[in-house]
Amino acid sequence: MQTRTLGTTGPQTSALGLGCMGMSALYGDADRAESIATVHAALDAGITLLDTGDFYGMGHNELLINEALRTAPTAAREKAQTSVKFGALRTVEGAFAGYDGRPDAVKNFAAYSLQRLGRDHIDIYRIARLDPAVPIEETVGAIAELVEAGHVRHIGLSEVGAESLRRAAAVAPISDLQIEYSLISRGIEDEILPTARELGIGITAYGVLARGLISGHWQRDRQLAANDFRGMSPRFQGENLDRNLDLVDALRKISEQRNVSVAQTAIAWVLSRGEDIVPLVGARRRDRLAEALGAANYRLDVDDLAAIEAAVPAGSAAGDRYPASQMAHLDSER
Repeated sequence: MQTRTLGTTGPQTSALGLGCMGMSALYGDADRAESIATVHAALDAGITLLDTGDFYGMGHNELLINEALRTAPTAAREKAQTSVKFGALRTVEGAFAGYDGRPDAVKNFAAYSLQRLGRDHIDIYRIARLDPAVPIEETVGAIAELVEAGHVRHIGLSEVGAESLRRAAAVAPISDLQIEYSLISRGIEDEILPTARELGIGITAYGVLARGLISGHWQRDRQLAANDFRGMSPRFQGENLDRNLDLVDALRKISEQRNVSVAQTAIAWVLSRGEDIVPLVGARRRDRLAEALGAANYRLDVDDLAAIEAAVPAGSAAGDRYPASQMAHLDSER
């Protein structure tokens, strides 16, 4: 596994990270034993970066990672790095109820995460979405105090725009911005990515397969469970879905010519965008992880990139990446 460094102040990590959300929430039911086995397989393959959130399954995901790390070989456990998002408020029924970025709340969230993870530090800590009632300077300042106390190693951000990046970086060193980036989600290229690079901030890219939409495995007639977020996602609805799967079919033709899978092409494309970008693959099964790992050794040349660009041009996706109610929380979309 190749390594990459997150920004000028961040840690060195594996070139691919493992996004663990789907093992606990939002994509329907998951198999706990298979999830843990997938984390073990990722660690064995050299993946060091495990991405989670304290609100994924209301703590379930952090406890799952705790179990996976406790039962992993010592060498793998010691190399593992945790990237944790916090701040999302949940109801008993599981609905989202806003965000809390107050300094006291930041420290409270961190205390609970450390306990659930069973670790003495969090490698990268970030608020999931900006709290509109709290200046970003105050939220980042609270994480900086956690860094000073040794509870957190690096400060990250999530789904913020260029102006917020600048304001945060003026308070403390920022290792990386976690944000959606894929062949069909390229909005960061206009302003956010150049600003991050100007400030020496890396990118951890989630949604590189657009939640399975551009994995090459999605079927038009797939029936989703009631607890699957994608049932509400605009890109998975009606004519939007048909249009987006037409893009996948175009990408499939390119992939077949190169004897790789659609998912491998899509992940390799994100890897090709710069050494400061670490794609997070959301595999929750070992077979899907194995497929994703194949992208790490797939180098796209100039002709490959031109063919992919022609098949899936920037802005060609149909539908927003979140429902309108959730898009409103994205500082990155303002």
